[in-house]
Amino acid sequence: MAITLEAKKREDLRTSNTKAIRLAGEVPAIIYGYQVDPKTVAVNSLELLKTVRDEGKNAIISLQVDGDSVDVMLHEYQTDPLKDELVHADFYAVNMKEELDVQVPVVLNGEAIGVKEGGVLQQPLYELALRAKPKDIPEQITIEVAGLNVGDSILVSDLKEGKNYEIMEDEGTTIVSILVPDEEPAEEPEAAEESEEPEAAADTEEDKNEE
Repeated sequence: MAITLEAKKREDLRTSNTKAIRLAGEVPAIIYGYQVDPKTVAVNSLELLKTVRDEGKNAIISLQVDGDSVDVMLHEYQTDPLKDELVHADFYAVNMKEELDVQVPVVLNGEAIGVKEGGVLQQPLYELALRAKPKDIPEQITIEVAGLNVGDSILVSDLKEGKNYEIMEDEGTTIVSILVPDEEPAEEPEAAEESEEPEAAADTEEDKNEE
């Protein structure tokens, strides 16, 4: 089910008006894509951030623009690095009957047995490439890792694909593994003592020559 978000038409594109929109707590945006002529709009910045935080970046948003409803996804957004605020957003109008290629976050659940025994968890892949219709895109892919021992790993081929989406990653790609911890052998005291003996012997020979 799409999340509803109100949007206002934005026809005055002057810089002064754009600044006023941001000061009012809104973010200027553009809508484009399937059967939609590009439109400039403004949406409430906090509501948009809350939607993405709660529903994920691939959430289907039903934008309400002057009585019209457009199903969109947040395609891209820009932030002010100093103020940590949204400054612009791009909404892509989607065809709900056609599949899309998206990146979905991978979330690990549980504490691996191997980690408890001193192993190191490594996660090379944080997102999975999927192909699905908009309404079938999962918010995240959860992987249970509690049963992993040192030396174990989970590959893309180990995942059971959902009925409504297709995993596009190479089957041999590692998602998570438990590595053997690195151990550096400590220097043995005997070796250190032996390294000092030749110097002592050399000093003795020099003393004899001086005499």
